Amino acid sequence: MAGQQQSATKTLTKSEGEEIVQKFQTLRNEQRSLMAKISELEQDLNEHSKIVIETLQDVSPDRKCFRMVGGVLVERTVNEVLPALTNNRDQLTKVIDSLNEKLVSKGKEVNEYKEKHGIRIRGQDDLKEVQPQQTNSAPSVQGVLVSNKS
Repeated sequence: MAGQQQSATKTLTKSEGEEIVQKFQTLRNEQRSLMAKISELEQDLNEHSKIVIETLQDVSPDRKCFRMVGGVLVERTVNEVLPALTNNRDQLTKVIDSLNEKLVSKGKEVNEYKEKHGIRIRGQDDLKEVQPQQTNSAPSVQGVLVSNKS
C-alpha cells in the first residue's frame, strides 16, 4: 500500500505536467525578452551615444546642432548637447548592467526550475549524448552556403 502511494505521488496528471511546462516556457520567454532588451539598449548605446559623442567632441562647442527630444527636433549648441548625451550614455550603461544582473538571475531560476522538475529539452539533451559518439567516428559533413553572384 505504501508502494502504491509513492508511485501515485511520482506520476503527474496531465494538467500538472502542462502547468509545469507552461511555467517553464514563461520563464524562458522572460529570459528571451530580457536578452532582446539588452541587445536593443546596447545597440542604442553604441549607435547614438558613442558615435555621436565621439563626433561632437571634435567639433567647435559653439557650433549649432539638432537633437530629437520627444519627437521634436530642437536646435542647440554642441556645448549644450554634449553633457546631456554623456549623461544618457552613463544612464544607459547602468540600465544595461542592471538588466544583465536580472538576466543572470533569471537564467539561474530557469535552470533550477528545470532541475527541480526534471525537464529535458528535446534537441539539447540529445546533442550531449550524440557528441561523444561522433568524436570516434568519421567527421560529419558540413553544409556550405553558395552565393550566386556573377
